[in-house]
Amino acid sequence: MKNIQLLGLLLVVAGSFLPLVHVPIIGNWNYWKLDHYLAITCWILSACAAFGLVNGSAKVVRTFGVFLIILFAFTLVAVKMQSLEYFSFLPFKSWRETFAGVVKLKWGWAVEFLGAILMILLGNKNKNK
Repeated sequence: MKNIQLLGLLLVVAGSFLPLVHVPIIGNWNYWKLDHYLAITCWILSACAAFGLVNGSAKVVRTFGVFLIILFAFTLVAVKMQSLEYFSFLPFKSWRETFAGVVKLKWGWAVEFLGAILMILLGNKNKNK
């Protein structure tokens, strides 16, 4: 089970370099282009989970897996809120929502969440054995 948790950790780290958001004309953005502090936080939480893997502590790995999922959810909400704020100069709310809708989430989020879920779920199975 430890190998699958390591795979989950690698998916989280690799997912931070995959396209997470598509902004028209500008292109795809990964975690570093979205926000430097969020990217660094993701990598620090991943390093802490790696520390738990090396020491064989499933509880630490699960805890930081939950922190990663919370970080990803926060980032998703922040992306949507920032895209609405970016078009705040438009006079009508429907126009703002329409233009903010052109910012699309990409497939990298599936890799991020899958990696964190593997760390959490397989940490539970590892503990029971």
